[in-house]
Amino acid sequence: MQGLAPRMLGRRIERVELRQPRVLVGEVGRAADFTVAAVRRQGKHILIDLRRGRRTAHLAVHLGMTGQLVLDGEPGRHTHALFLFDDGLRLLYNDIRQFGRLEFCERLPQRFQRLGPDPFHLSEEEFARRFRSRRSMAKALLLDQSFVSGLGNIYADESLFRAGIHPRAIAARLRRARAGGLHRAIVEVLQESILHGGSSISDFVSSDGHRGRFQLLHRVYRRTGQPCAVCGVPIRRILVASRGTHFCPRCQKAG
Repeated sequence: MQGLAPRMLGRRIERVELRQPRVLVGEVGRAADFTVAAVRRQGKHILIDLRRGRRTAHLAVHLGMTGQLVLDGEPGRHTHALFLFDDGLRLLYNDIRQFGRLEFCERLPQRFQRLGPDPFHLSEEEFARRFRSRRSMAKALLLDQSFVSGLGNIYADESLFRAGIHPRAIAARLRRARAGGLHRAIVEVLQESILHGGSSISDFVSSDGHRGRFQLLHRVYRRTGQPCAVCGVPIRRILVASRGTHFCPRCQKAG
């Protein structure tokens, strides 16, 4: 997202080419003649705010597992939407498995109002208070988009490891200091991921078409059976909230 905003802000969408209805919601072609007013993240969506005179609208992009937003790339067989700007800039939406969605709307759907706050917008104190008020397992709670938005499987696992918290630990039973440490770990993991261009698991690439590098720094995610970088005990994989979950059985405590 950081690579999108500087190049798209203030530019007018001149033409929209749509190739795969399966990934489209609403009349995405109506984005033509709108100017990009903002590019921001809300939960797991990238929101492109649009303006035309007094009219406003939004492009809401959910990348799913394999979706990509690429600037000035070459269209290919998995390019499902193409946005051409007035200065020649080109934005591609690619998606091999077609699990993502590209939605045009004049008002954001109600589901966006149900999203929890972004981790960057929560103080440590507020996060700890909200976390310790719930009796859910820690991993399940981090994946609950109504509790905190934008965390996926990778970053939940990596954050819990850095905070030394077992993924099945009950949130309400953790001391305030440990819940605060989890907030710090989440922010640290997200900041490092942004710095390294994200995690290129499967087909993820950044807006300039390059693969991310944060996967090279993963300490537990998809490292089942490999030695923990801290204690040497093999990393384990379990299911929590129906999601594959990776953790160190020695470093991560339930209490």
